Amino acid sequence: MRGHIYQQKNGRKDGWTIVIDLPHDGEGKRQQKSFTVRGGIKDAQKRLRGLLHDLDKGKLTPSKQPLAQYLEQWLRDYAEPNTAPRTYERYCELIRLHLVPALGSIPLTSLQPYHIQAYYGRALKSGRRDGKSGGLSGKTVHHIHRLLFEALRYATKHNIVGRNVAEAVDPPRAQRREMTTADSEGVNRLLKAVKDTHYYPIFFTAVYTGLRRSELLGLRWGNVDLDMAALSVTDTIHFMKDGRVIIRQPKSRYSRRNVALPPALAIMLREHKAKQTEDKKALGLDLQDSDLVFSHPDGTPIRPNTVSRAFKLYAERVGLPTGRFHDLRHTHATLLLKQGVHPKIVSERLGHSGVAITLDTYSHVLPGMQEEAAKRFGEVLQQAKVQSEIEQIAELRFNDKRE
Repeated sequence: MRGHIYQQKNGRKDGWTIVIDLPHDGEGKRQQKSFTVRGGIKDAQKRLRGLLHDLDKGKLTPSKQPLAQYLEQWLRDYAEPNTAPRTYERYCELIRLHLVPALGSIPLTSLQPYHIQAYYGRALKSGRRDGKSGGLSGKTVHHIHRLLFEALRYATKHNIVGRNVAEAVDPPRAQRREMTTADSEGVNRLLKAVKDTHYYPIFFTAVYTGLRRSELLGLRWGNVDLDMAALSVTDTIHFMKDGRVIIRQPKSRYSRRNVALPPALAIMLREHKAKQTEDKKALGLDLQDSDLVFSHPDGTPIRPNTVSRAFKLYAERVGLPTGRFHDLRHTHATLLLKQGVHPKIVSERLGHSGVAITLDTYSHVLPGMQEEAAKRFGEVLQQAKVQSEIEQIAELRFNDKRE
């Protein structure tokens, strides 16, 4: 029950006390607030309805817990156990560097949409903390909004506040980073340039499977079946700023997937495994199923940034239009779609949660595919028309001979 009424025991028949159950405070403790009403029971009931309406609008919350304190609590109680390590690390950074300095002193229950909207405007225009010109990018402010929205939704769900004020705020649009892919000739130039380096197996596997960087570097030999030419994505690797290395399951069930290997990749991985086995023996060790497919000779994991920097270097050397390692994933998908592979299959290989994401991400490929489809459709109808005309002529000649 959210509120109740009882008659005061002071001898007055027109005195009523209304008790409202308020949202829990930052420590999860129950809070109540009482009001006195004069009049009949109907007056008290009307007042109760009004108070409950105000409660739903977030106007009846006595807690003075500042937003900064609540966000720290949210990070501890929700974000850390429920998000990926790198995501949690990014949340901490956004809160510490941006939200706390700008809005942290405002009591959580006093936070209003105009506070947030005004901050977004200042963040986009103002100078940076390091003294350099230019404010935050629209993408960064958009990330801040998503974080704040999730944190306030949690507060609403647990009755800490009456409503999520971030719902009434319009964040800036995050400009999508332009996707750049390599063609088949560019890919071959890249692989030729790194053929004699230890980056060759990583780049080769990336472009032939479309795996994410964290999935590649977290891949173990126990998840690679060279006889069946397939691998299973079950782990991702994350390097934290505090030096920790965390290997965990992918963020979604769709990312945990099986990926078929092209014959060329299966052959390359077999050769790579043989070389890795020899390197292990030189150190007096045996190659185990739990060992990483891509690692340093002693089995320690390769840092993701090292791979990205190496890719940028070699991409520039061979004249690729991209310097982002992640664009090898886009290259894999684009080449498949251009070959007429069904988007559903591409979506499954990439670990997308649905084919709609694949179609939206790679819509730039579709116009050319549509032109080709229209051309093929016309060719099919034309062939059918020609075949029908041939059959008609043949039938006429047959009838003429009979006559």
